[in-house]
Amino acid sequence: MSLSKKLSVDDLSFAGKRVLMRVDYNVPINKNGDVEDPRRIEATLPTINHVLKQGAKSVVLISHLGRPDGQVMPKYSLRCCVPVLEKLLGRKVEFVSDCVGPDVVKVTANPATGSVFLLENLRFHVEEEGKGVDAAGNTVKADTAAVKKFRQDLSGLGDVFVFDAFAAAHRAHSSVVGISLPQRACGYLMKKELDYFAKAIEAPARPFLSILGGAKVKDKIQLIENLLNIVDEMIIGGGMAFTFKKVINEMNIGNSLFDSEGAKIVKDLVKKATEKKVKLHFPIDFATAQEFAEDAVAGTAEESTGISDGWMGLDCGPKTMMLNNDVIKRAKTIVWNGPLGVFEFPQFSKGTKSAMDAVVEASKHGCVTIIGGGDTASAAEKFNAVDGVSHVSTGGGASLELLEGKVLPGVEALSNKE
Repeated sequence: MSLSKKLSVDDLSFAGKRVLMRVDYNVPINKNGDVEDPRRIEATLPTINHVLKQGAKSVVLISHLGRPDGQVMPKYSLRCCVPVLEKLLGRKVEFVSDCVGPDVVKVTANPATGSVFLLENLRFHVEEEGKGVDAAGNTVKADTAAVKKFRQDLSGLGDVFVFDAFAAAHRAHSSVVGISLPQRACGYLMKKELDYFAKAIEAPARPFLSILGGAKVKDKIQLIENLLNIVDEMIIGGGMAFTFKKVINEMNIGNSLFDSEGAKIVKDLVKKATEKKVKLHFPIDFATAQEFAEDAVAGTAEESTGISDGWMGLDCGPKTMMLNNDVIKRAKTIVWNGPLGVFEFPQFSKGTKSAMDAVVEASKHGCVTIIGGGDTASAAEKFNAVDGVSHVSTGGGASLELLEGKVLPGVEALSNKE
C-alpha cells in the first residue's frame, strides 16, 4: 500500500461544497465536564481552516468520544467541544444532538456558506462499531441492514469526505471505512502522519534505526518481524529486553519482567536479524529495585553478574546509555516505539531521557525521527522533546499497525490520486 499516493485536501477544490470531516475529538474530560486537553481539537484546525478559506459551503464534523458502546451516555457527549472549537476557529459552531436522522439532514442540507457543525458522538449508535452493549450489559451485534443504512445516512451529509482522524485509522468502523462519497481525501493531520511513515517505510534514509521498548515481546512480535525486513539496526530495551537477555545470554534476571510466551520466539527473531544483517543492541547494565515503586531504593547490575534474586530491572544503566547514544548518532532515520525504562518514575527515567535527548540531537543534524504514539509520545512530552523531533504520531495503535506492515482500513478507504 503506497501511502504517498492517497488523495489529500491539497488535490481538491472545496468551493460551494458540503465537507463531511471525520476528526478525532476523543479528548480527556475533567470532572466538571469540560475539555481538559484540547490538543486533538487544535490538530484539526489547519484542515478546517483550509476548506473554509476555499469557500466550502459547510464543514460537518463527526467524531467519537469514549466508549459508550452503542448507548446514549450524556457524559460522552461531544457538546463539550463546542466552546473550545468556537474559540479556536473564531466563529460559531452549531452542535447537532445526533449524527444521523431527519433533524440532522434538515440542519445540514442547505446551510449558509461557511457554516460549521459538530454532530453528536458516533458511538451512541451501535452501527458505528458494529457491536455494543445493551442496558443489561449484554454484548449486542449491529444488524447488517442497519449498518448499511447508517453508513448511507452519514454519506448523505456531505459532497466530499475528508478523513483527519489518524488515531482511528486502524478501526474498520462505519465512519472510517463506510463513507461512499466519490472523493475521500486525507486532511493535513492525516497527511503529515502518512508522509512521515512513507518516508520510513517506503524510502528511508540509511542507516535506519528502530528503538523498541515496552513490556512484552509477544505484543511486539509482528512489529519486530516486519521491522527486521527494513531496518539496519535495532535497539531493544524496556521490559522486553529481559526476556531476550535470559534466552540469548542465559542471564539471571531476578524478578524482572519475563514473558514466557514471547520467549518461545526470541531465538527465531535473533536468527532472522542475523539473516537480514540487522545489528541488534541490548542493554548491558541496569538500574534495579526490590519493588516496583517510585520511591524504591535503587541498585545497579551488570550483564556479567546478572540481576540478583529479589531485584528487578527498571531501567538501563550508564554504559547502555552511552552505547545507545552512539547508535542513535549514526542513524539517518529513526522510528521509536516503546520507552526504555519506567520513565514515569524519575530515578528510572534516565535511559529513556538519555535516548530522547540523543534523538533530538540527531534531528538537528537532518535525521528523520518519528516517535510512535502512546507511552513514547508521553515520554517525548515529559522530556520536552515534542518540538525537537520530526514527528510525534497522534495514533498509538494506528502507527503500530502501520509499522507491523498491516494495511490500515482508514488509509485503504481513501481515494487514490488520479
